[in-house]
Amino acid sequence: MIDQNIKIAVDGIVFGYEKGILYVLAVQQRFGKLTNQWVLPGGFVKDDEPLLAAVERELKEEAGITVNYLEQLHTFGDDIHRDDRFRVISVAYFALVNPQNFVLKADTDAKDAKWFPVNQLPALGYDHSDMVKLAHQRLKNKLTYQPIGFDLLGEEFLFSDLENLYCCILERDIDRRNFRKKILSFGIVNETDKVVKIGASGRPGKLFTFDKLKYNQLMKENFQFDIRFA
Repeated sequence: MIDQNIKIAVDGIVFGYEKGILYVLAVQQRFGKLTNQWVLPGGFVKDDEPLLAAVERELKEEAGITVNYLEQLHTFGDDIHRDDRFRVISVAYFALVNPQNFVLKADTDAKDAKWFPVNQLPALGYDHSDMVKLAHQRLKNKLTYQPIGFDLLGEEFLFSDLENLYCCILERDIDRRNFRKKILSFGIVNETDKVVKIGASGRPGKLFTFDKLKYNQLMKENFQFDIRFA
C-alpha cells in the first residue's frame, strides 16, 4: 500500500478589465511564512467539496467576489517543492469579471485584496506568477474562438470598447473595420437606441449589447465564433 500525504488546493486567476487595462486579482497573505506577500486567492479543498465549489468559496471568502465564468486551467504539481510546508497539488481556474460590479473585501486568511494591472503585478508567492502567465495566454487564445470578452464589459458598451478590449488582451492592434464587420455579421451583438458622448470631442456613439440567448441558440446549431487576426 502506498502511503500518501498530499493535499489538494485550488487557486483562482481572476481577470478584470476597465478603461483599456487588463487586471488580475491578488490577495495579501495574513498568516504563515508568506505573511504580507501577494498571492492568488485560493486554498485547500475540503474532503467533501467539489473543486469548483472550493474555488468559488475561496474567491468569496478571501476577496468577497462571485463569478459567472470559471474554467479549469491546469493542474500544478510537477514541482514537488512548490509549497515548502508539504506536498500540494493545485488545480488552477481562471475567471473573467467586470471590476465595477464588485467591492473587494478581504477576509479569512487574506489581509487585503487588490486589482493589479497584469503587466504590473508584484512578485507573487509560490508558482502563482506561472499560473497568471498561462491563464493570460489561454485568455488570448480563447478570445479568438469564443466570445468570452463580453464578460469583461458592462451590459451596454460602445463598440470601440469591445475593439479596445481585444487590442488590450491580445497586446496588438487590430483592423477595426474588418473586426466590426465580422462581429456584427454573427448577429450576436445588438445596437441599442442609446447614445453617449465619446472622448473629449463629445461625438455621439451608439451603445451595444451582447445577445447571450441568441449566441446559446446558435451554438446548438454548430455555430462557429471565429475571429482570426493575420
